[in-house]
Amino acid sequence: MGNADYEYPSIMGEQTGIGIHKVEIPPPQPFFKSLKNTVKETLFPDDPLRQFKNQTPFRKFILGVQYFFPIFEWGSRYNFGFFKSDLIAGITIASLAIPQGISYAKLGNLPPILGLYSSFIPPLVYALMGSSRDLAVGTVAVGSLLMASMLGNEVNAAENPTLYLHLAFTATFFTGLFEVALGFFRLGFIVDFLSHATIVGFMGGAATVVILQQLKGILGLQHFTHATDVVSVLRSVFSQTHQSQKRPKLFWISAMAPLTSVILGTILVYITHAEKHGVAVIGELKKGINPPSIMDLSFGSKYLTTAIKTGIVTGVIALAEGIAVGRSFAMFKNYHIDGNKEMIAFGMMNIVGSCTSCYLTTGPFSRSAVNFNAGCKTAVSNIVMALAVMVTLMLLTPLFHFTPLVVLSSIIIAAMLGLIDYNAAIHLWHVDKFDFLVCMSAYIGVVFGNIEIGLVMAVGLSLLRVLLFVARPRTLVLGNIPNSMIYRNVEQYPNTNNVPGVLILDIGAPIYFTNSSYLRERISRWIDDEEDKLKSSGETTLQYVILDMGAVGNIDTSGISMFEEVKKNLDRRDLKLVLANPGAEVMKKLNKSKFTETLGQEWMFLTVGEAVEACSYMLHSCKPKTSEDGESQKWSNHV
Repeated sequence: MGNADYEYPSIMGEQTGIGIHKVEIPPPQPFFKSLKNTVKETLFPDDPLRQFKNQTPFRKFILGVQYFFPIFEWGSRYNFGFFKSDLIAGITIASLAIPQGISYAKLGNLPPILGLYSSFIPPLVYALMGSSRDLAVGTVAVGSLLMASMLGNEVNAAENPTLYLHLAFTATFFTGLFEVALGFFRLGFIVDFLSHATIVGFMGGAATVVILQQLKGILGLQHFTHATDVVSVLRSVFSQTHQSQKRPKLFWISAMAPLTSVILGTILVYITHAEKHGVAVIGELKKGINPPSIMDLSFGSKYLTTAIKTGIVTGVIALAEGIAVGRSFAMFKNYHIDGNKEMIAFGMMNIVGSCTSCYLTTGPFSRSAVNFNAGCKTAVSNIVMALAVMVTLMLLTPLFHFTPLVVLSSIIIAAMLGLIDYNAAIHLWHVDKFDFLVCMSAYIGVVFGNIEIGLVMAVGLSLLRVLLFVARPRTLVLGNIPNSMIYRNVEQYPNTNNVPGVLILDIGAPIYFTNSSYLRERISRWIDDEEDKLKSSGETTLQYVILDMGAVGNIDTSGISMFEEVKKNLDRRDLKLVLANPGAEVMKKLNKSKFTETLGQEWMFLTVGEAVEACSYMLHSCKPKTSEDGESQKWSNHV
């Protein structure tokens, strides 16, 4: 029984006797206003300017200062109780920052003193501009390794240390510039392309490589590879050797362990004069606070492209780690941090740092966890840490002369073991096999290739997954939950009932040129399968195809053409196309393309339930076209 044999009365109405509602077409909106709203929602979803509305000029100035320098907002509420907590936390993280800073600078093939410089100026900048109460700023092992790997491919730090140092400052400058640009132009969503699985795999792979790199210090090897893949590292080790999360209440043990190791190791070397018997030590560290380095920025160097690339890559990784850590601790304490403001704060501390003999800094997890567990209340803990480092720079640096490098290597290995999160990888395997594949691709790429290969592999797979979601959206057959007006996936709910003569399909994504051809063919196959099933079972022949548009947030011209082709195909098969729950943007474009006139707006419904109800009524009340009685008015009487 086809549609050509029957006559259907109009079913348009504001509200019918059986609860059918009219689908409204949104009022037209000027193009530039629509573009403005789209850009605003994309770049300013949190509407940061709302606090400036209806304020006096002076008040706007005050709010502007507080927006870019949050310390002026919470500083008025600061009290002595907060200071006592911040003082203890600051001294605690300083005890971790000093040995870690020296160790990570060595990991980056940079002078050890730069690790202390980078723990002095950047924390002060962040304390002024950062919005996190718990983030402890400093250098990170992964960022140091990235810099050593990417700059080391072009310039040998041992053969040309001055050029290498200047490129490190330049790369740090571009890291800051990149981070400020992302925050200022509200482009923080770019960092979201580094998925959780990518971060887990990348950090684990980088930690493995860092640990292997420390075999140089542990085994006292003199000539070591500059490569970062595991094959090169192990080859270097074997060739030379042949020739010759924790309990919070006990956080202070792990926090004090690095400094304790440094002190004991230094004393032991000094007493035994082990440096004269082959034990490598740090050597002389220059006293005094950060010297200016703005004149050392190599903007005219032939390696400028390498410095820019290094700055961007390390900037993305630093942002991903720092913002993720800040948000995690903010969630524990039930407060909010602005990701874009954090980017500006990170960027400014790296720009200022690059001009004051510092290299890449961010908010490392280990130091921030110690800060959190030590009971910090505000960013003043970073100021306390910076002042402790300043005292060290001015008075105590000669004491590190006899610190053995093996201790620094041990500190790095201990810190890196915590980054190999095998529990997270196991969780990914149980929850989402594709995410596990992304995680392992990042890990294997970093360990057996290099940092760049691991990132490209993981990000490439993640983007491929997104493209597959867009290009091959899921379409599902819906059925009726018994004794309700709810319609759900028949595979998820096997007890659902089919509606005689009606096929209900759910389209699970916006319709664009990337998926319109696929959806056209997939809808056709669903119809073929449904008709074959009905023929074999002898049930009512198919009359209506309802498309649930609830998940179709937008549509382009290719999608509209797809609908036109689907309708023509259904017309040839004597079937009727019905749309349910079309959104405002979809309705606007369907109306402008005249498709609503082609389909008939009476065949568009607010819900699947109303569409099914209307179709079921039509199946029971429609009459042959040859009939001349008044039954064709039955539906119209309802509206």
